[in-house]
Amino acid sequence: MIMINLKIIFQDFNPSKFVIYSCLLVFSLLFSLRLDNTIEWSYWVVFLPIWLWKFLVIFGAIVGSYVWFRHPLYRLEGDSFIQFKAMVMTTSMHLMLLVFDILACDNLETGNHSWMFVFIPLMFMSIVAIGFCVWAIKNERSFELELLCSVNILQFIFLALRLDQVIKWSWVIVFIPIWILMCISMIGVIYAIILAIILSRSPEIIRDQRRGNLTTAIGYSLLVIPMLIFEILLANRLDEDNHFKYTAITVPLFVSLFTLILLSFGAKGGNQWWFGIRKDFCAFILGVCPCLQEYGNISYTAQKCEGQENEESGQVTPKRTIHKKNPLEDSFKVVVPVVSIETPD
Repeated sequence: MIMINLKIIFQDFNPSKFVIYSCLLVFSLLFSLRLDNTIEWSYWVVFLPIWLWKFLVIFGAIVGSYVWFRHPLYRLEGDSFIQFKAMVMTTSMHLMLLVFDILACDNLETGNHSWMFVFIPLMFMSIVAIGFCVWAIKNERSFELELLCSVNILQFIFLALRLDQVIKWSWVIVFIPIWILMCISMIGVIYAIILAIILSRSPEIIRDQRRGNLTTAIGYSLLVIPMLIFEILLANRLDEDNHFKYTAITVPLFVSLFTLILLSFGAKGGNQWWFGIRKDFCAFILGVCPCLQEYGNISYTAQKCEGQENEESGQVTPKRTIHKKNPLEDSFKVVVPVVSIETPD
């Protein structure tokens, strides 16, 4: 039996992460096809999902800023100032990332720049991200992008030097910062699996907590392990230790990105000032389209009927059974007077 409750699915939905991971999934597919020469498109077209991602970020920040300055009373709502400041910081991070994307796309298309020059925006963003991480910790805000950039500054330098042939190291050595990060992630995955196994056998833990820990362990495993496999295959391919196509190498990456897309439905968080909606995304959509409330309050159940189950097991049961009613049953029924809660006694 499978039960689907749309209200539970979209209650903790994070639209920002969903858009980012979906764009990255499509971009990874197009970029791998371009490297294999399966498609001969321009890199400016291959980067189209990235441009869409950055356009949504910039447009959402512009609309949110307009609502912020147009309606001063909205600034007094809860932690609006902190959320608006977080939106400005995130937008500045994406603008620096956009500059890198433009330079990288132009360099792939023409080769007129050195890769060290191309990676300068990423290096500067990594330094700025450290300050953003400190601010996010003080204000209890999430900082996934900032943390990812700040811990990979050494990796960006190694990549730029290797692509410019300044260093002749093997790609396995160039990826040392990533190996360190993945080792830490694997320790976290092992810890999550062990914790889920221990709590699943504990009678003091309720069923929802067991299910939550098991879901977390499975999600982290499907995220980290395929990512590690992808990085190993990519390093070996760049070192010419294997000759797999880039499309085949990126299959584990697709698994990790698809897992992130699924996890975005329970990621919670999110900034309510994007596009100036000032409320939860699910509540905003239901307010714009009230007809969706009817579907959001319905849980769907998919199960097999008894006839189908018996047919699969080799038994045949009649589709309709008529039961005769015993006439003595009506004589023993208890009649209860109808009482309305709204009327007084």
